[in-house]
Amino acid sequence: MSPFAAELIGTMFLILLGAGVVANVILKGTKGNSGGWMVITTGWALAVFVGVVIAGPYSGAHLNPAVSIALAMAHKFNWSEVPMYVLAQLLGAMLGSFLAWVIYRDHFNSTSDPDTQLAVFSTGPAIRNNTFNLLSEIIGTFVLIFVIFYFTDAEIREPQTPIGMGSLGALPVTFLVWAIGLSLGGTTGYAINPARDLGPRIVHALLPIKQKGSSNWKYAWIPVIGPIIGAIIAATLYLGLKGDI
Repeated sequence: MSPFAAELIGTMFLILLGAGVVANVILKGTKGNSGGWMVITTGWALAVFVGVVIAGPYSGAHLNPAVSIALAMAHKFNWSEVPMYVLAQLLGAMLGSFLAWVIYRDHFNSTSDPDTQLAVFSTGPAIRNNTFNLLSEIIGTFVLIFVIFYFTDAEIREPQTPIGMGSLGALPVTFLVWAIGLSLGGTTGYAINPARDLGPRIVHALLPIKQKGSSNWKYAWIPVIGPIIGAIIAATLYLGLKGDI
């Protein structure tokens, strides 16, 4: 499997299962309705596990533009490959969210609240405050990336293989994402991944969902820019502590 295909398929499974657990908890008439935040955070963590298991051996399982950018900044990944990885991640996220809609189509159409429908696809603030919503995404992503750097060296030399979250083994990353969701996710829903939010938001805007509302594009820049800033800060600090700056 090529790295592009691995990132696309891995991200597709990540979003299919992550958006799927949100749909099961919040949409009307589902078996898991009102399961609560613990179910959602656990579901997203396990979705990361699945994505990493699939993509890890072939691409390093970045599954997140913030991871690709941070690894490139830290000289662990080639900048020339970042656009390809980001495109694959975005397309995978779009495909995964589309499949989640297909599965839960009748429940989307039975759910009259447009904000609830949108919440399956993308994140949103519990309290709208752009400054602190942005800080939430920056800090959450900083924790994700900085801890990833200290799980492993993020590189295999023989044979040379690009490594991201896949180098850690799936379980440590699963627990890390779960911890971030439980502790820091209550403000914005912890996108901590630009593709995870932007791809599904685009799909929401295109799909024929009954009583669908706005895709909230006024907020959409925060879960894109915040994770990128957080990744840059984490990579810069990592390099500084290593004495490579």
